[in-house]
Amino acid sequence: MPELPEAENIRRALARVLTGRKIAGVEIFSPAMREPLTPLAAAGLEGTAFAGFRRRGRYVIADLSDGRALLMHFGMSGVVRVESAKIPRRKHEHVFLHLDDGRAFRFECTRRFSVLKVCTLPEPGGVPAELGTFGPEPLSEAFNGDSLYRASRGRTGCVKPFLMNNCVVAGIGNIYATEILFAAGVSPLRPAGELSQRECVLIAAESKRILARAIELGGSSISDFRNVDGREGKFAQELEVYGRAGLPCGKCGSMIVSQRIGGRTSAFCPGCQK
Repeated sequence: MPELPEAENIRRALARVLTGRKIAGVEIFSPAMREPLTPLAAAGLEGTAFAGFRRRGRYVIADLSDGRALLMHFGMSGVVRVESAKIPRRKHEHVFLHLDDGRAFRFECTRRFSVLKVCTLPEPGGVPAELGTFGPEPLSEAFNGDSLYRASRGRTGCVKPFLMNNCVVAGIGNIYATEILFAAGVSPLRPAGELSQRECVLIAAESKRILARAIELGGSSISDFRNVDGREGKFAQELEVYGRAGLPCGKCGSMIVSQRIGGRTSAFCPGCQK
């Protein structure tokens, strides 16, 4: 599933190839992904240009020249490409936004959990209402050990889903929460409200380090993720616990175990994570 580093790499790639390009037409091949797609055809996108691209959590926001925005989320299997519209449509490509240079922005999603829709913005540079409850970006100064410690007070649930809660911090998903907690030496089973301030400082610091490294390496090519140009991310080669249940920990040699926490499979080292 594309998480924050993957979304950031998609944002950067789209900004390079689409900024300034105009939408010449909209072609819809499926009625819906996670939400209906048919409103795109009636949204009057023809003639509008891509003014810029931003990211909020795991969402990419494409600002349009008419003051609206296209909101994108890549679900579990979303892939976007910018290539010739003459290339035959792939089976699970659901939308083509035809461009003024003969190419098309093409949205593919095998499992149809992705989102592509037009949104109004409360103000220029603002975020769609759908993202209004999101917490701070993990790579921003607003996210730090103090803010995480304050947010954790009184929380009785496990720290893993707490860290994945967009209202606490935006965009940390299963893969990176697994790696962050391992790097910080914190068990995903710990109640969030029992974290010490020192542990919160470690979690915040490791969040920034791991996410920045994953962005640098193009993300993690787990399951269906590919970048806009088809390249795979390389961070998967540096994963220390995710997907390694039943293998020895590279730090202490203990067997990495797997357990369902908050509805998601979590791998961790009982020797390193307390």
